[in-house]
Amino acid sequence: MQNHEQALKKFKANVRELTNRNWGISMTLQIHKLTQYLRGWGHYYLIANAYQLTVDLDHWIRRRIRMCYWRQWRKPRTKVSSLMKLGVSERLAIACGITSKGPCRSSKTKGINIALGNDYLASQGLVSLRDIWINIHYGK
Repeated sequence: MQNHEQALKKFKANVRELTNRNWGISMTLQIHKLTQYLRGWGHYYLIANAYQLTVDLDHWIRRRIRMCYWRQWRKPRTKVSSLMKLGVSERLAIACGITSKGPCRSSKTKGINIALGNDYLASQGLVSLRDIWINIHYGK
């Protein structure tokens, strides 16, 4: 029987593997594989009263996904045009696209959070552990 810390450590390691920024597959497939894992893990472990944990893990997972997008876009020109296609103003897209910050710090910026917001990630198929927890405990 695993204790809470070990299960959480293993979960984070598996999510890191599934959101590897250098993994050469499409984001659609990457999100699909991550969603499968999150659904299975959520339905197994989220019977416990750990609502705040689900909120914190969702935040962390979405940041990992944003880092994957940022890494796949690679060049500043691609970053700027992709951000603009997703509704970011030209000025903010340029400021985000030409930054020298790494993917982790960039994933926290305003422009990326506007473009790759929670609604956009949900539309791409990413599930929320919070929503799974609410469904388990309160039904729909």
